[in-house]
Amino acid sequence: MSPDPHPRHGLNQTLLSPVRLSIVAALSEVERADFKSLGAVIELSDSALSKNLATLEEEEIVSIEKGRINRKPRTWVQLTPAGRQAFHAHLEALRATISTKYLGLELEG
Repeated sequence: MSPDPHPRHGLNQTLLSPVRLSIVAALSEVERADFKSLGAVIELSDSALSKNLATLEEEEIVSIEKGRINRKPRTWVQLTPAGRQAFHAHLEALRATISTKYLGLELEG
């Protein structure tokens, strides 16, 4: 019988980036956010936000919708259902990784 794999193996590689994790965490609290507000909340330049959103969209963690309000272009971002699930699974793996840090180790002192 093989032991269970270490919980760190459950971490989502895309969400290991602090910037992408910040984006997903912010989006987890709302239905959707406009691009400018999202960038302001997590203190990112437009170019850095755009680059990281492209990665998240490629991984199907977020969806991006473009439109107009009063003839002004707007971009909205939201977590996909799979993205929300990935975020929660990542948090659980992180919690498990932290909580099992010393299991099986004898502390010397």
